[in-house]
Amino acid sequence: MSPLVLVSNRGPVTYQRGDDGLVPERGGGGLVAALSGLTAHTEALWISAALSDGDREMAAGHDGGSFELPSTKNANLGRFVVVDQEAYDRYYNVISNPVLWFIQHYLWDLSNHPDIRRQELQAWEEGYTVVNRAFADAVIDELQTAPDAVVMLHDYHLYLAPATIRDAHPGAFLHFFVHIPWPQPDYWRVLPPAMREQILRGLLANDIVAFHTRAYARNFLLCCEDLLDIPVDYAAQSVRLEDRTVWVRSYPISVNAGRFKDLAKTEAVRSEEAQILRRRRAFLVVRVDRADLSKNILRGFKAYDAFLEEHPEYLEQITFMAFLQPTREDVVEYVTYLEKIRQRVSLINTKHGNTDWMPIELRFESNLAKAVALYKHYDVLMVNPIFDGMNLVAKEAPLVNERDGVLMLSENAGAHEELGSFAVSINPFDVSAQADALHEALSMPRAERRARAEQIRRVVSENDIMKWLTAQQSDIAAKRSVDPQR
Repeated sequence: MSPLVLVSNRGPVTYQRGDDGLVPERGGGGLVAALSGLTAHTEALWISAALSDGDREMAAGHDGGSFELPSTKNANLGRFVVVDQEAYDRYYNVISNPVLWFIQHYLWDLSNHPDIRRQELQAWEEGYTVVNRAFADAVIDELQTAPDAVVMLHDYHLYLAPATIRDAHPGAFLHFFVHIPWPQPDYWRVLPPAMREQILRGLLANDIVAFHTRAYARNFLLCCEDLLDIPVDYAAQSVRLEDRTVWVRSYPISVNAGRFKDLAKTEAVRSEEAQILRRRRAFLVVRVDRADLSKNILRGFKAYDAFLEEHPEYLEQITFMAFLQPTREDVVEYVTYLEKIRQRVSLINTKHGNTDWMPIELRFESNLAKAVALYKHYDVLMVNPIFDGMNLVAKEAPLVNERDGVLMLSENAGAHEELGSFAVSINPFDVSAQADALHEALSMPRAERRARAEQIRRVVSENDIMKWLTAQQSDIAAKRSVDPQR
């Protein structure tokens, strides 16, 4: 195989200064977990941003070049991209989050936000563009010694880097995976023409542009046609740009099914289970999410409130355990959202609860063992995002659930393309319909629950993380065979 270069904002490891020197810690995030499955089978160099002082120290100790990653099966290497912290803040906290994240999840209230001001334009030029150039320079440097490498770039932080790499290495093979939704062309018009054109042309510098679902891939093709006036072949899922053909593909990401089932059997999970089982009533509704605006948490609680009003027979017989991980607490919109969540839960508990029973148990923390324990015992799992690239909770939880629990799944979650036929499908904006769906799920005959749960487990187990990785590697090989110069 050709050498493999992975490129993402977060990497597999981060370093902190300890008493005995630099101490490595596993990098966070679902993307890191997914790509770690690839590096477990294939040697790779992983380029990521230096996020801590320890990372910057590690980079300086290797003259900005590569270093051996700790505790890996193969001889994998890492490399940190070090940039000015003010530039990184503009790149990450002004453009990537919230501008691009909000656009790609349809989150802006367009009558009020966003305002593209000098601040945003400056952040684009002096933050997003600068950091993307730094990532590209690191890849270009590695391609000097490994020109036949496959470069796999990931996510919305790095849309501009491929064009810079292509200019320096016209024959490089570049593969880009977008892990979040790709909206339709009109929503991209939120951005000034020059910015959105740079994004699209940056992605079209790749040989393959990949998404989680067929719908997102088609939206990208529509953007190329409508916003750039470039010929698109919808049947072949490709874009012709000058002398190059760019493939546009979809690969639904999944989980390591075996590893996740093993995790569910650990002592840490069993300990958390005991506490949950002591508190649960006859019925248990669960949601496990980051406290992100895109997850639609408030409407989920409103639907539960409506359900309790319409079905008082469930009072004191049901508990909704909501386990939320705080995120982006330095962004004003997220701080406000957390407060609204707390207020809504307090209102519902006051309205329906009593001294012996609270309808909702709300926790803000990050604890994988507790999350998996909740997965094992839900009767209904609520997954109702406004839009979601995939939503791995919808795949993880049914794998280990022991009660043939029912999945309530938003039609706008990427996972709906694979699992929607076996879930109770919901529109994320229709609160009344979500209340009805909750009742349908709770009153569903046991045989039907079991049949749906078995089908979800089958799909997730068959289409596991290695199938996701293998499908991409197969298309990379096929693309290189028709473009020998790559």
